[in-house]
Amino acid sequence: PVPVVNYNSHSPLASVAPVTANNELKPCPSPFRMKPAAGLQERGSNVSLVLDMSALGSVEPLNVAVVTPREAAAKEYLLSAGRPLTRRHVRDLINNTHKLHAEFAEIPMNFTDPKELDVPNHGTKNRYKTILPPHSRVILKSKSHNDLLSSYINANYIRQGYLGDQKAYIATQGPMVNTVNDFWQMAWQEESPVIVMITKLKEKNEKCVLYWPEKRGIYGKVEVLVNSIRECEHYTIRSLTLKCGNQTHMLQHYWYTSWPDHKTPDSAMPLLQLMADVEMDRCAATAVGPVIVHCAGIGRTGCFIATTIGCRQLQLEGLVDVLSITCQLRADGGMIQTGEQYEFVHHALSLYESRLSEETGQ
Repeated sequence: PVPVVNYNSHSPLASVAPVTANNELKPCPSPFRMKPAAGLQERGSNVSLVLDMSALGSVEPLNVAVVTPREAAAKEYLLSAGRPLTRRHVRDLINNTHKLHAEFAEIPMNFTDPKELDVPNHGTKNRYKTILPPHSRVILKSKSHNDLLSSYINANYIRQGYLGDQKAYIATQGPMVNTVNDFWQMAWQEESPVIVMITKLKEKNEKCVLYWPEKRGIYGKVEVLVNSIRECEHYTIRSLTLKCGNQTHMLQHYWYTSWPDHKTPDSAMPLLQLMADVEMDRCAATAVGPVIVHCAGIGRTGCFIATTIGCRQLQLEGLVDVLSITCQLRADGGMIQTGEQYEFVHHALSLYESRLSEETGQ
């Protein structure tokens, strides 16, 4: 059997996926089987608050004062589960959607309990009351240590990138009118080289406010200048300069608008092109901070991050462990919320694998 690649450098846990008679890798057994959450969509959908409470009731947040055996089992699963797939397995698995959805249903959810956030009135800065930043949340630098609300933003570090890259991404909600200044403060503070926006401003309901200027704007202490705009088929790229005091910082802003509301895209090709362009800009940037990714929140955001990590793994190792990647993203903030999104990540990786095969002649 192929050993599981565990990218959580902080965890000693490791699981080896069992092998069936036909040498097919199976995922590690889940500590419990979740009932699928009826109507649960990505963070930015209109029905993001419509949850199957019978399923939610059995899945408490992972980080609470008293850890029950169920919570401990769920945490261990998220930190250790995996099913490494060879390139052939990736090609074969996309034709077995039932297996993918069954595997996804085994992954414990990880919601943040509002009681864990010791920030008075934090609800005024949240787009959705059920989607809160976890233990890995970003803390804005504030003048006063007593003013907890000014240091609060609904954003969290994705602490494990490929091969344990620390804080490779920040996942956040679509900015609101009263959080735009916080958003730019975060981009400046974290020295982010790229912002990836995967939502329209409005999809039936508001998903995000227009948080960048046409040419020049001042947001709190951060001045934002638009240097150039380049229109591509599926997304728009803005080259920005951020100024604060006498310092400047260059940043690329990608606005991807081809993801349909309440669904996954018909083709993964535009997402792969977006990923390639973002990675090229990230590697060329002088700033070394995390890439900021947002839709209205965690669904499309999780798909983008999972696909990026998976493609790097597939390219460099010839294997990819989507289950492990998804579990790591769940542990860091509930990423990827529907079986359709989980299936789409596999489709994107299959398409990427076919392009690798063409390039290498395999």
